[in-house]
Amino acid sequence: METPPKETRSIDSTAIKVQRSAAGGAGGAAKQAIGRSRGGRTTKIHGIADSQGRLFRFSLSAGNVADTTAAYDLVAQLPPDGCLIGDMGYDAKKLRVELAWQGTASVIPTNPTHKHQWFINRETYNDRNRVERVWCRIKDFRRIATRYDKRARNYASSVALAAVVIWWAH
Repeated sequence: METPPKETRSIDSTAIKVQRSAAGGAGGAAKQAIGRSRGGRTTKIHGIADSQGRLFRFSLSAGNVADTTAAYDLVAQLPPDGCLIGDMGYDAKKLRVELAWQGTASVIPTNPTHKHQWFINRETYNDRNRVERVWCRIKDFRRIATRYDKRARNYASSVALAAVVIWWAH
């Protein structure tokens, strides 16, 4: 059994319902990170949490954007001393190769329909629940749980402020 690397980080996203009053920001819905999904208008917060369950990097996208699409920008500047844990939504060969080039190990389960199954350390994968707990703490803030802001930058500022409060209180 291999030992887990020094720093374990987890990546995931959460969908946020957008209030009807938040529509109509300058530049249109796409520029303001509002998209249509099954539940109506939504925004996705994509984020990376550290091993202590603190959000340290995030981005916003429209709710109908795939997780892997936003992952490339988030992992671009990760330090090479650890591993990144993600769910099956991040199962993309291109992402795995990019992480390997950076010196970051990936612990992402393979979709069962793929021919090539990647080995993952199940013990390390069990730590992925930290990022899920981050989203629960972030959504404790009413302003984050439902998006009321028309502009994406205002909403991103609210998310950043909530992340700082959680980081400080942790």
